Amino acid sequence: MGFSKLHPKILGGLKKCEFNEPTPIQAACIPRILEGQDVAGLAQTGTGKTAAFLLPLMDRVLRSVEQTSLQESGTSPSREELSDKDLEKRIFPHWKTKNFILILEPTRELAHQVYENFKKLGQDTGLEAVVIYGGTSYDNQKALLEKGVPFVIATPGRLIDLYKEHFVDLSQVRAVVFDEADRMFDMGFKEDMKFLLKRIPKERQLLLFSATLNFDVLQIAYEFGSNPVEIDVSRDQAKAEHVEDSLFHLGKEEKPQVLLSLIHKFLPRQAIVFSNFKHNVERIVRFLNSNGVPAVGISSLLNQAQRNRVMSRFREGNDRNILVATDVAARGLDIQGVDMVVNYELPDDPENYVHRIGRTGRAGKKGRAFSLVCDDDIGALHRIEDYLGNKIPVDWIDDEDLITDFQPFPSAPEFRPSQRLQKKDVRPRRGHRKRKSTTSSSRKTSGASRKKGSSQRSRRGSSRSSSPSERSVHRDRRLGRHQSRQENSAARTKKTHQRSSKRKASSSQRFKHRVRPQNSSVQKVSVKTGVGEKISRFFKKLFE
Repeated sequence: MGFSKLHPKILGGLKKCEFNEPTPIQAACIPRILEGQDVAGLAQTGTGKTAAFLLPLMDRVLRSVEQTSLQESGTSPSREELSDKDLEKRIFPHWKTKNFILILEPTRELAHQVYENFKKLGQDTGLEAVVIYGGTSYDNQKALLEKGVPFVIATPGRLIDLYKEHFVDLSQVRAVVFDEADRMFDMGFKEDMKFLLKRIPKERQLLLFSATLNFDVLQIAYEFGSNPVEIDVSRDQAKAEHVEDSLFHLGKEEKPQVLLSLIHKFLPRQAIVFSNFKHNVERIVRFLNSNGVPAVGISSLLNQAQRNRVMSRFREGNDRNILVATDVAARGLDIQGVDMVVNYELPDDPENYVHRIGRTGRAGKKGRAFSLVCDDDIGALHRIEDYLGNKIPVDWIDDEDLITDFQPFPSAPEFRPSQRLQKKDVRPRRGHRKRKSTTSSSRKTSGASRKKGSSQRSRRGSSRSSSPSERSVHRDRRLGRHQSRQENSAARTKKTHQRSSKRKASSSQRFKHRVRPQNSSVQKVSVKTGVGEKISRFFKKLFE
């Protein structure tokens, strides 16, 4: 099925976007989604999966709104190419103004890009959408939700927050899409997905799109779906068709030189350099900028406002046409003009390799992908080639294309201990001090020597006495005490003896000693008057 069976208002937007023929994932998904079936589809980034669920859902909403308005007005529907049976399958029954389609994305970047695609594809439809994600103001989002929009594109965290504040009514959801479902599981959104699905009506359409149909994805599909249709695009089709990928075997120290040489050789209009480590992103950006190549970097170290500024500068392409990124942006970038991708390090996950090179070669254009492979990347290379089912071609750079005059690669930042560890007056734990074997003179303390930052303040290297009594005197003087530690200890001992002697005196008044006739052992008997007399009379009678 092509695009011809879609709503006429959608076809106008497709022509403006130059969408002529559907991709394999679009051709497989669009008919089933139009019929209202639940779908679990495998689709890599760059294969057109966003349009695969946006186009049929927009078609269903448009026809549902039209059918509802016709029923309310009482006019008869106009005859078109669809039969009554096909039209009944396509529409959402009893569509209301507050009903909406929910599209969930794992990251803010993906949510924003789906929103941009929605505006392009639905520019002639009159449909509205609201994008909801963290790092932005609540006010505009709440206003649109109260007004009612047919499409809500959101990240799980912010959507749940709005639901708990009663700004989102999940009972109005007619279809839910989990885009990049496998990444949602990787990011720990499994419980959030179940939380939302349990509060969405069971009579809704469920669509899951994932890079891999793993156990977690299929479990959600079959637990909450209604006989979902599994659509598995083969790996050859999932990999971008117009991308030529190759690799370079080299040493780790040669990577910066080869990277710079590739950029100067092919002169890309826009290129993305992927690294596995966020601290490497900053170093690569500094290296490229120092050698006259304008570059910007994006990683998890940036907040949302900084990411937006970086991406806007890169998309404009006026002053920064090289983007250095980690895998946090691998599935979150949708830029049509990227014509070269460089893997500075190979990813550990083979699927991320396909996601990375899928950033180029879009919209039928050719793209190049280069991988810089050193000894540390050999294990990842074997996994990637096993996943793809073929060997990645090996390439090399001619000597005349190799740049020799360049600024060196920045060294890794040195470890700097915290400010607390750098304090000079930190005292060691008690019992771990090393006592000096030789006796030295006691430390002289004066008002001038106790200034902040003075050498007398430092414990290390100070001339301390090895005598405990002398050290205690210095300590008592420093703390403002009038007596030494030994004097205080003697006073406490004296008081203790006084208390114990008082106790003995009082106890001697309360008890007396009496010798039994049988033995010479001493027995303490109470001196209470009544009891003592009775006991004495008892013993007198006993021995008479």
